[in-house]
Amino acid sequence: MPGKEKPSKSTRSPQKQSADVVATRKRLSPELRRTHILDAAARLIVEQGFLPLPIERLARTAGTSKALIYTYFPTQYDIFNSLLQRELTALTIAGLDTASSVKDLDQAVLLCSMLYFEHVAQSGPLLHILITDLYMSGNIDRQITRAGEVMLDRLTRTARHVLSVSTKEVMAALEMIAVVPQNAGSLVFYKEIEPAVARQVCHTLVLSCLTTLRSVNGSTA
Repeated sequence: MPGKEKPSKSTRSPQKQSADVVATRKRLSPELRRTHILDAAARLIVEQGFLPLPIERLARTAGTSKALIYTYFPTQYDIFNSLLQRELTALTIAGLDTASSVKDLDQAVLLCSMLYFEHVAQSGPLLHILITDLYMSGNIDRQITRAGEVMLDRLTRTARHVLSVSTKEVMAALEMIAVVPQNAGSLVFYKEIEPAVARQVCHTLVLSCLTTLRSVNGSTA
């Protein structure tokens, strides 16, 4: 009978469709495919909030296969260390290395804190999860974190010139201060607070922490 024709179903076999997917994957360069896997892993980590990742879910999100993921990253530790390298490189490019070299303690800590806040607000608490999750305990590549340790050492030395406290106490204080931009940035990333409000609160709290630290120390320098 005359009438509208029904849309014809695809005549491609499952084997043909699978071959098309493989062909699409092959069109991506190795570096681009690696980047896609890392991007997918980063999104899943900040969404999940902990490590490790379900490899099947990572493969689906990256639009690839588990086998191909293992080709680029033999273990999840390799994925997470690569992400750690990328996060620290991004912070260095943003100016964290330069900020940590400022000789005035308040300016150095405030600059570092605000740069970290902006990074977390945009990318989420990925760096924090990678460094603190127990899954990575003993598996973090120390060559990767060396740059971060150098920056922390600079801030510690600057603080030791101003505050009459031990290196251990300075590092503990800097760790507590780092919680401020970490949490403020996370709230922005998860859209729980307006960026402008979080930015002002972060700035005020970091300065307050420094003022309190000087007061407790009895320093007026």
